Amino acid sequence: MIYIQNLGRYFNMLRKVFSKPVKWVILKDLILKEMNDLINNSLGIVAFISFFVGGVVTIQTALNIDNPFIPKYLIGFATRQSIILEFAPTFVSIIMAGKVGSFITSSIGTMRVTEQIDALDVMGVNSLNYLVFPKVIALSLYPFLIAIGMFLGILGGWTAGVVGGLTSSADFINGLQMDFKTYHIVYAFIKTVVFSFVLATLPAFYGYYMKGGALEVGRASTTAFVWTSIVIIVLNFILTQLILG
Repeated sequence: MIYIQNLGRYFNMLRKVFSKPVKWVILKDLILKEMNDLINNSLGIVAFISFFVGGVVTIQTALNIDNPFIPKYLIGFATRQSIILEFAPTFVSIIMAGKVGSFITSSIGTMRVTEQIDALDVMGVNSLNYLVFPKVIALSLYPFLIAIGMFLGILGGWTAGVVGGLTSSADFINGLQMDFKTYHIVYAFIKTVVFSFVLATLPAFYGYYMKGGALEVGRASTTAFVWTSIVIIVLNFILTQLILG
């Protein structure tokens, strides 16, 4: 029953997030701050992980193609498909659930512990709109972060393949271009938009409704990471079935 109760509280929270908005003058500064905290500060880790994972995908693909009758351009093809379809939109989002999600939960949870949220409510401010809505807007830029991850993942694959002598640059680029479907990019960004909304709201839910002290803030962050990851994986399965199935 507690899961059903939390589901109802979550959708009730979403209703309050988009109702009775705070003045735009205040929200504008909050949105810019959240863009810096959630997007700009995540660029480094996304770039680093994407580049090296792209290289690993290329190396593993090349090492498993030991049949001389299998063309080398399949290395670039496999790298492209892996990065665009799954790694960039899904696995980067799970990693971001640990970084961004934990940050959101701990920051809102700390405000709950220190009674800052109660102070906002007493002043007549819609605390959910004040705290969560700027995060939703800021993470609407999340697809741009994933686009950078896609580019750097493929670049890392090209670097590992060519520098490592596993494939030629011409073969790799030929594989990247082979049977390319623009719809796969659309599919990846549809998933990314959905995941960005989950990343903004689910950790905020666990931070806003947590009870206790500083120790419970850490527990709430862990719980938020686990459930955000689970929801992303389940939504990934559902969206793949609906869009590509």
